[in-house]
Amino acid sequence: MNCWIFPGQPVSFTERVEHNGYFEEIARACRAMTGFDPLCPDSDGADITESVKLQLYGTVASLSCCAELRDKGEKPDTIACHSMGIYPALAASGSIDRQAALELTFSFGVALSSMRTKGEYALGCVTGMEEKRLAEIARKSGVFIANRNTSRHFLLAGEKAKIVAALEMSEASGAFSARIYPCDAPLHTPLLRETTQKLKMIASGHVFVEPNIPLFEPLTQNRLTAGRIPSFLVDEICRPVFWDRTYMFLKGIGVSEFTEIAFSPLLSKFNRWIDNEL
Repeated sequence: MNCWIFPGQPVSFTERVEHNGYFEEIARACRAMTGFDPLCPDSDGADITESVKLQLYGTVASLSCCAELRDKGEKPDTIACHSMGIYPALAASGSIDRQAALELTFSFGVALSSMRTKGEYALGCVTGMEEKRLAEIARKSGVFIANRNTSRHFLLAGEKAKIVAALEMSEASGAFSARIYPCDAPLHTPLLRETTQKLKMIASGHVFVEPNIPLFEPLTQNRLTAGRIPSFLVDEICRPVFWDRTYMFLKGIGVSEFTEIAFSPLLSKFNRWIDNEL
């Protein structure tokens, strides 16, 4: 059984490995809607933050990869996603169309970027540390574990100064790597609950049909239904992502082949790490 996996926001604008006409088509639609041109991601044509541009770029990349695979006659048996990969994953499942995936990415991203008025936030990537010790550091620092990608790869989220302190403590405690990334908002933490009313309004403005391909979410590994999708889109922003649990669940239901729907194989790397830990 084959599963298409959709990663979340990329950390940079990656180079396309091959020319993909679908990317150009969807990029033009993105530019018309948002002012941001994924074909020239470093231009200053759109009045949106770098984080929102990266989120849109990721969605356009995934949508174009999906279209290219379908054009070759390929189709998944099931679908899974990580974080903001939910928007193109919903399109791949047949629940929404490409336009709606772009609209949701843009609207959620802009809504979340309003958190910048509350303070300066950052993400901290920590590898090579046990979760129990990192959880202690997170509590002491006042930040949160936002992603558990493998048993030794985590993403912290919170206020920038506190993330810096947490990363320093992690390195002092033996972490193999501790890197910081800027962000608009502390994704997948309770700090985002103040944005939920705005996000609920955005989600309620869209119509979701029943996915025609099973789509599993990365919080509780449940299959998403049309009726649950709007609340999930809001809920997932405030809760941590568990990719290792999702991967093991998918293998448990018979998935033997994973196809990452993106330009850069991030989740595929995590999958290999998880397998090596078994």
